[in-house]
Amino acid sequence: MLRVMIVDDHPVVREGLRGMLQAEPDIEVVGEAGSADEAVAVVPRLRPDVILMDLRMPGGDGIGAIGRLGPAQRVVVLTTYEDDGEILRAVSAGAAGYLLKDVSRADLARAVRAAARGERVLSPSVAARLADRRAAPGVPVLSAREREVLELVAEGLTNAEIGRRLYIGEATVKTYLLRVFGKLGVSDRTSAVLAALDLGLVRRRG
Repeated sequence: MLRVMIVDDHPVVREGLRGMLQAEPDIEVVGEAGSADEAVAVVPRLRPDVILMDLRMPGGDGIGAIGRLGPAQRVVVLTTYEDDGEILRAVSAGAAGYLLKDVSRADLARAVRAAARGERVLSPSVAARLADRRAAPGVPVLSAREREVLELVAEGLTNAEIGRRLYIGEATVKTYLLRVFGKLGVSDRTSAVLAALDLGLVRRRG
């Protein structure tokens, strides 16, 4: 039996997904969570093979949770958002897949099985957008940590404040920023944020 966990802040969505998956003879829903923090807390106890993770939830997004859970955990993003920036962030963070919530029961079950086997699963439209994005010249790829640092810069935090938030040294923050500057072809923090927003590499806040 494949052990699946559902993470979504809407109870009705969780109930619907549970019903879809439990109709499959080889899939067992072992737990649910309504937030990223809750998911990270209970995963060690539930030990799911695959996690279906909503993208945007109160108290932290699903992509942040992917990074906290680590690369060994198979997480499939299940969302209504088909934004290039979000897709890139999820894939770069280590998501095993990116599906849209209009997925059929049969396709969802197939995706869960494929993710459990270590395969990457993408909705057809997402796969096409990702291929187009990777083929586009001049579009840099930022690591999950580089994006995280840049998003905190966009919030107005200083290097020291970013270091405290991420539990890393101020010198390490500067190193990440220098890498970002090089990838984006800029020389200062403001230009880096503006360039990343234009390219969809970080999220617009507010």
